Amino acid sequence: MSDDLRTAIKTMIVERLFLDRKGVKPADIADGADLMETFGIDSVALFEIVVGVEEDYGVAMGEEDFSIEHFQSVDRIVALIEANA
Repeated sequence: MSDDLRTAIKTMIVERLFLDRKGVKPADIADGADLMETFGIDSVALFEIVVGVEEDYGVAMGEEDFSIEHFQSVDRIVALIEANA
């Protein structure tokens, strides 16, 4: 499931952040790449990823549980989703 989940997360990131307008495809996102550094993701874009994870995978995060480290890479997002499945 992790490979399918990784692909779905990458697709969600490209779609929600309109990275396709910059020529980025889901396959261009390395699993362990720091999303903030690699794609210049700011706090607003990060919020879009958080909302996507909550909506698409039912992972609810309270403010006290939120940690930027959970969303730093595709690998970490997958681990967060799998831990809350």
